[in-house]
Amino acid sequence: MIIRMTESNMDDYNKPNEGFMVTGRILPRYENGDWTYTEESFSEAYVKRYEDEQIDSTYIEDRSKAVFLYKDGKKFTGRIRLRANWNGYAMIENIAVAGSRRQQGIGSRLMDQAVQWAQQRKLAGLMLETQDVNVAACRFYDRYGFVIGGVDNMLYSNFAAAGERAIFWYYKF
Repeated sequence: MIIRMTESNMDDYNKPNEGFMVTGRILPRYENGDWTYTEESFSEAYVKRYEDEQIDSTYIEDRSKAVFLYKDGKKFTGRIRLRANWNGYAMIENIAVAGSRRQQGIGSRLMDQAVQWAQQRKLAGLMLETQDVNVAACRFYDRYGFVIGGVDNMLYSNFAAAGERAIFWYYKF
Protein backbone atom coordinates (compact mmCIF):
# COMPACT_ATOMS: atom_id res chain seq x y z
CA MET A 1 0.00 0.00 0.00
CA ILE A 2 1.29 3.49 -0.86
CA ILE A 3 0.53 6.27 1.58
CA ARG A 4 1.56 9.89 1.73
CA MET A 5 4.01 10.84 4.48
CA THR A 6 2.40 12.64 7.41
CA GLU A 7 3.61 13.96 10.75
CA SER A 8 2.66 10.62 12.33
CA ASN A 9 4.84 8.48 10.00
CA MET A 10 7.76 10.85 9.33
CA ASP A 11 9.99 8.76 11.58
CA ASP A 12 9.53 5.83 9.17
CA TYR A 13 11.11 7.68 6.24
CA ASN A 14 14.59 6.11 6.60
CA LYS A 15 13.43 2.52 7.24
CA PRO A 16 13.81 1.39 3.58
CA ASN A 17 17.30 2.93 3.33
CA GLU A 18 19.60 -0.04 2.82
CA GLY A 19 22.80 -0.57 0.89
CA PHE A 20 23.21 -2.04 -2.57
CA MET A 21 25.90 -4.03 -4.34
CA VAL A 22 28.16 -2.14 -6.72
CA THR A 23 29.18 -4.61 -9.39
CA GLY A 24 30.16 -2.23 -12.16
CA ARG A 25 29.21 1.03 -13.81
CA ILE A 26 27.11 2.43 -16.62
CA LEU A 27 29.14 3.88 -19.50
CA PRO A 28 26.95 6.50 -21.22
CA ARG A 29 27.72 7.51 -24.77
CA TYR A 30 26.33 10.52 -26.63
CA GLU A 31 26.33 10.19 -30.40
CA ASN A 32 24.23 11.82 -33.14
CA GLY A 33 21.94 13.45 -30.57
CA ASP A 34 21.13 10.24 -28.69
CA TRP A 35 22.34 8.74 -25.43
CA THR A 36 23.07 5.03 -25.18
CA TYR A 37 25.01 3.07 -22.62
CA THR A 38 26.95 -0.08 -22.07
CA GLU A 39 27.98 -1.63 -18.78
CA GLU A 40 31.39 -2.32 -17.31
CA SER A 41 31.75 -5.05 -14.67
CA PHE A 42 34.16 -4.64 -11.77
CA SER A 43 36.44 -7.50 -10.76
CA GLU A 44 35.46 -6.95 -7.11
CA ALA A 45 32.00 -5.95 -5.98
CA TYR A 46 31.38 -3.81 -2.89
CA VAL A 47 28.44 -2.53 -0.87
CA LYS A 48 27.44 1.13 -1.02
CA ARG A 49 25.01 2.71 1.41
CA TYR A 50 23.68 6.25 1.52
CA GLU A 51 23.44 7.94 4.90
CA ASP A 52 20.03 8.39 6.48
CA GLU A 53 18.48 11.74 5.68
CA GLN A 54 16.74 14.33 7.76
CA ILE A 55 13.31 15.01 6.29
CA ASP A 56 11.38 18.13 7.20
CA SER A 57 7.69 18.94 7.38
CA THR A 58 7.76 20.99 4.16
CA TYR A 59 7.23 17.67 2.35
CA ILE A 60 3.90 17.45 4.17
CA GLU A 61 2.83 21.09 4.05
CA ASP A 62 4.11 22.32 0.67
CA ARG A 63 1.91 21.37 -2.32
CA SER A 64 4.99 21.39 -4.60
CA LYS A 65 6.69 18.61 -2.60
CA ALA A 66 5.71 15.11 -1.54
CA VAL A 67 6.93 11.90 0.03
CA PHE A 68 5.12 8.62 -0.55
CA LEU A 69 5.86 5.56 1.56
CA TYR A 70 5.26 1.94 0.62
CA LYS A 71 3.91 -0.06 3.54
CA ASP A 72 3.81 -3.87 3.80
CA GLY A 73 1.47 -4.53 6.68
CA LYS A 74 3.21 -2.66 9.50
CA LYS A 75 6.64 -2.37 7.81
CA PHE A 76 7.74 0.55 5.62
CA THR A 77 9.73 -0.98 2.77
CA GLY A 78 9.82 1.77 0.14
CA ARG A 79 9.80 5.52 -0.35
CA ILE A 80 9.90 8.18 -3.03
CA ARG A 81 10.57 11.88 -2.42
CA LEU A 82 9.86 14.45 -5.10
CA ARG A 83 9.26 18.11 -5.76
CA ALA A 84 8.30 20.38 -8.61
CA ASN A 85 11.52 21.57 -10.24
CA TRP A 86 12.24 24.93 -11.86
CA ASN A 87 12.35 23.36 -15.36
CA GLY A 88 8.76 22.07 -15.28
CA TYR A 89 9.63 18.49 -14.34
CA ALA A 90 9.02 16.66 -11.09
CA MET A 91 12.45 16.03 -9.56
CA ILE A 92 12.67 12.66 -7.84
CA GLU A 93 15.10 13.46 -5.05
CA ASN A 94 15.18 9.95 -3.67
CA ILE A 95 13.67 6.54 -4.27
CA ALA A 96 14.53 3.53 -2.12
CA VAL A 97 13.26 -0.01 -1.61
CA ALA A 98 14.41 -2.26 1.23
CA GLY A 99 16.86 -4.89 0.03
CA SER A 100 14.63 -7.87 0.81
CA ARG A 101 11.77 -6.35 -1.20
CA ARG A 102 13.65 -5.35 -4.38
CA GLN A 103 12.63 -6.89 -7.71
CA GLN A 104 9.02 -7.22 -6.51
CA GLY A 105 7.41 -4.23 -8.24
CA ILE A 106 7.54 -1.76 -5.34
CA GLY A 107 9.81 0.66 -7.23
CA SER A 108 7.45 0.63 -10.22
CA ARG A 109 4.45 1.30 -8.00
CA LEU A 110 6.26 4.20 -6.32
CA MET A 111 7.23 5.54 -9.74
CA ASP A 112 3.59 5.22 -10.91
CA GLN A 113 2.61 7.30 -7.87
CA ALA A 114 5.20 9.94 -8.84
CA VAL A 115 3.80 10.04 -12.39
CA GLN A 116 0.28 10.56 -11.03
CA TRP A 117 1.46 13.30 -8.65
CA ALA A 118 3.37 15.10 -11.42
CA GLN A 119 0.50 14.84 -13.92
CA GLN A 120 -1.92 16.29 -11.36
CA ARG A 121 0.40 19.31 -11.17
CA LYS A 122 0.63 19.55 -14.96
CA LEU A 123 4.38 18.97 -14.99
CA ALA A 124 6.19 17.83 -18.16
CA GLY A 125 7.53 14.58 -16.72
CA LEU A 126 9.93 13.16 -14.16
CA MET A 127 13.66 13.64 -13.75
CA LEU A 128 16.26 12.25 -11.39
CA GLU A 129 19.99 11.79 -10.92
CA THR A 130 21.96 8.76 -9.85
CA GLN A 131 25.56 7.60 -9.87
CA ASP A 132 26.91 5.56 -12.74
CA VAL A 133 27.84 2.79 -10.26
CA ASN A 134 24.21 2.26 -9.26
CA VAL A 135 23.74 -0.15 -12.16
CA ALA A 136 20.58 -1.79 -10.82
CA ALA A 137 18.89 1.60 -10.45
CA CYS A 138 19.99 2.67 -13.94
CA ARG A 139 18.57 -0.54 -15.40
CA PHE A 140 15.31 0.09 -13.54
CA TYR A 141 15.00 3.65 -14.86
CA ASP A 142 15.71 2.44 -18.39
CA ARG A 143 13.07 -0.33 -18.14
CA TYR A 144 10.54 2.15 -16.77
CA GLY A 145 11.01 4.36 -19.85
CA PHE A 146 13.46 7.01 -18.67
CA VAL A 147 16.17 8.21 -21.06
CA ILE A 148 19.54 9.69 -20.25
CA GLY A 149 19.50 13.47 -20.57
CA GLY A 150 23.06 14.21 -19.52
CA VAL A 151 26.12 13.23 -17.54
CA ASP A 152 28.10 15.30 -15.01
CA ASN A 153 31.69 14.25 -14.38
CA MET A 154 32.28 16.85 -11.64
CA LEU A 155 29.25 16.56 -9.33
CA TYR A 156 30.96 14.11 -6.95
CA SER A 157 34.55 15.29 -7.46
CA ASN A 158 34.92 16.65 -3.90
CA PHE A 159 33.67 13.51 -2.17
CA ALA A 160 34.79 9.94 -1.53
CA ALA A 161 32.81 9.03 -4.65
CA ALA A 162 35.17 11.19 -6.75
CA GLY A 163 35.44 8.61 -9.54
CA GLU A 164 31.68 8.39 -9.98
CA ARG A 165 29.67 10.25 -12.60
CA ALA A 166 26.19 11.64 -12.16
CA ILE A 167 23.69 10.46 -14.74
CA PHE A 168 20.54 12.54 -15.24
CA TRP A 169 17.49 10.56 -16.36
CA TYR A 170 14.22 11.97 -17.82
CA TYR A 171 10.74 10.55 -18.32
CA LYS A 172 8.68 12.89 -20.49
CA PHE A 173 4.89 12.62 -20.51
